This record gives sequence, C-alpha cells and structure tokens, in this order.
Amino acid sequence: MKVTVVGAGAVGASCAEYIAIKDFASEVVLLDIKEGYAEGKAMDLMQTASLNGFDTKITGITNDYSLTADSDICVITSGIPRKPGMTREELIGINAGIVKTVASSLIAHSPNTIIIVVSNPMDTMTYLVHKSTNLPKNRIIGMGGALDSARFKYRLAEALDAPISDVDGMVIGGHSDTGMVPLTSHATRNSVKVSEFLSEERLEQVAADTKVGGATLTKLLGTSAWYAPGAAVSGLVQAIACDQKKLFPCSTLLEGEYQLEDICIGVPVILGKNGIERIVDIPLSDAEKEHMQASAEGVRKTNGLLEF
Repeated sequence: MKVTVVGAGAVGASCAEYIAIKDFASEVVLLDIKEGYAEGKAMDLMQTASLNGFDTKITGITNDYSLTADSDICVITSGIPRKPGMTREELIGINAGIVKTVASSLIAHSPNTIIIVVSNPMDTMTYLVHKSTNLPKNRIIGMGGALDSARFKYRLAEALDAPISDVDGMVIGGHSDTGMVPLTSHATRNSVKVSEFLSEERLEQVAADTKVGGATLTKLLGTSAWYAPGAAVSGLVQAIACDQKKLFPCSTLLEGEYQLEDICIGVPVILGKNGIERIVDIPLSDAEKEHMQASAEGVRKTNGLLEF
C-alpha cells in the first residue's frame, strides 16, 4: 500500500506521521515544491520509526511526481493556510490553481488512485477535482466532515464532563464556519441521546463552538491547525487501505441525495477499498434540513468563483 501526501507543511507532515505510526502502509511519499523540505521532514519522521515502532517507509520528494507513481491513495494538502481573520473561502484564488495542477500531476502517474482533498475551501476544491479530472465520483473524497465531527465530539465531551470514548456525534454540510450542520439530534452518550443530559441552550452552544472550531484555533495559533486534520486524514486513509467499511461524513458529489444535485458537500458515507462505497441517507429534522440547504447555497456561491 503506497500513499502519497502532497504538501509537507504542518498538516501534510502530520498526515504522514499518523499514517506511518498506524503501520498499515508500506510507503508514504511526502512531496513539496520547496527544495529539500519534504526530504527533511521525511528524514526526521523516519528517525522516529524505532522509537514509535513502525516499519512504514517515508520518502521525501521535491516536486517530482514520477516518484509518486502507482500510489493507491493520494492526499492533497497543498495551498496556503488560513491566517487569523481569513475565511476558508478567501483562499480560493490561490488554492484552486494549485489543487488543479496537483490533481492532474498525481493522476498522470497513478491513474487508479483515490484522492482525498484537504485544501481549503475544501468542498469547492473537491468539486474542482471532479470537474477537472475523469476520476469516478467514488474516488474523490473531501476530508472536512471527519475533522468537524472530531471537533464536535470534543465539545460534546467537554459539555458532558464525560470521557470522549463515551461520545458519538456527526457534522454534515459544508466545511465552513457558517456551513457546518452539527447533528445534535443524533448525538449520543453510550447510545443515550445527549439531550437527556444537556439543555437545548447548552447544545446550541456546543454546535456554535464546533462551527468556529477552526477559526478559534487559527486565532490562537496564528495559522491553521494540524494535529486534528492530520489525524482525520489518517483515519480516512486507513479505512480505505484496510477496507474497513467505516462510516465517516465526507464531502462527495451528490446526484439527488439529500435533495441536492451537482455539488460536493459533507454527508455520511461508507469508506472501503473502493473509496466511497455508499452514501448513507439519514433522517434529518426540519431545522437540520433547512440548515443543510443553506449550507449548500453557501458552497454553490463559492463554487461560482471557480474558473475551469
């Protein structure tokens, strides 16, 4: 199993690290345009192998896509990260050109690969990969919902004063501060609805804190987060590589599901060796349906800024 991660910055390096530590891939290729940067990150990570007990080989490459050939899964983290006060949508002008070039370069050397898009604005970048390549829809996946759901579960556990292993919850919709739809009606603590433990007002606060989870970290750190995004990507990669049939919310091309057409947006999917193996249709409350439609309108507005 060969995995390529494009972009050796904080998110890309975290992806490579978590994938290697889980020890399910034979090789992780880390590629960056900055001379020697990916090679240095790969060497540093390989020097942790004996300490962390993994045998995955990590290879660093400067902008030579031929060395990514025959990758089973490719992760695109390339692009500029958010700075304090920036929205994900403001990144589109620069990141669209980068993502389009990266995707075509990867597919030229790995035509059977599955692509996971991390670059922001993520739903629009996932849509761009669909529109600019000939890959089938099941092999193009946007990461956002897996990360947003992890942040939702963190906030739920905090509100419940419970161990996070007790908590389950999901975020669908667009990967943006206004587009996320935390499904509080489906959230549980050991199969018991969290509404049995938390007031409606407290749940609304949990949802609000989840939506600005990325912006909160960007303000604190001065740049985008990297640990949780890297872990989210590694979870998706492992589910595909190991054919786990796990359910994650991911951005995928919808063709009528959730009453939406020709849009990439976060919904529950089953991930296995073929990438997205099934889109799962779950019942939503009237309010959640309304929020989902509003989220889709926001994504479409951003998509309208693309130039094909």
